[in-house]
Amino acid sequence: MKIAELKELTNEELQEKLNGEINNLSHMKLTHAVSPLENPSQIKAVRRDIARMKTELSLRELNKQ
Repeated sequence: MKIAELKELTNEELQEKLNGEINNLSHMKLTHAVSPLENPSQIKAVRRDIARMKTELSLRELNKQ
């Protein structure tokens, strides 16, 4: 997910997407531990998406103050 797409979302939508991606990451890690994923670099991509979302949320909090 690109930063421009994240900026268009509301705080609630962004928080929902973040929670979904965190659940997705934990599911992917569990699946990968049992049987290897076809593309293990997906885990890295999801982690980075989560970081982007958290960064955007924290920037919004800082700008609100």
